[in-house]
Formats: sequence, structure tokens, C-alpha cells
Amino acid sequence: MGLDWDTVVAHALSLPGAELSTYYGGPAVKANGNAFLTPGREADSFHLMLDLDTVDMLMETDPDTFWQTPHYVGWPGLLVRYVSADPERVLAMIERAHERALAKKPPRPRKK
Repeated sequence: MGLDWDTVVAHALSLPGAELSTYYGGPAVKANGNAFLTPGREADSFHLMLDLDTVDMLMETDPDTFWQTPHYVGWPGLLVRYVSADPERVLAMIERAHERALAKKPPRPRKK
């Protein structure tokens, strides 16, 4: 199964409470008001928001799929290449990012 933006978004939107939204002016999938999947700024990758321990583990165990640029170092997120030897693991990490977004408090509304 090949992954692309439409496939990962469709998978994310199939999860309970997920909705298509925006994040910093670009498309995103959110749960409980928290973004967990956005396009990557790097070709052939998208961005997932995960805890730092999971980020470190994924980059150590599968650096061909899960990676960071200096922009993301130290932040709870990483880039995920669409081409992966284990697309099922990628989909499972989308589910983990979704669970993390649901567990977080919703962001405070912005003042108008």
C-alpha cells in the first residue's frame, strides 16, 4: 500500500473526533482542537505530533521513515516519509498521535 497525503488524511479522519482544519494557515487534522497531522515542509513527507520519547524511538528504529530537520529538533513532532517499508506502522503512529491529541486539553480560544 503506497501512502500519500490523501491516504494519511483519510486514515486520520476515520478516527473518532478527528476533523479537517488548519494549523498555522495550512491544512491539518485535529482532535479535541489539537493538531496532530500536518503536511511536512519537506518533499515526500508529512508531519506528526508525538511525544519526545516516541519521536526518539521512531528515529532510532526506522530513520528511513521517521526523521527530523533542525526545525523540529527538541519539539514533540517529526517528519514521516510517505514511502516506508512498514506503512502499517506509519498508520499506527497516526493513531498514536490522534490519541495524544485527544488526551490534551483543548487550546484556549483566541481573543478576537
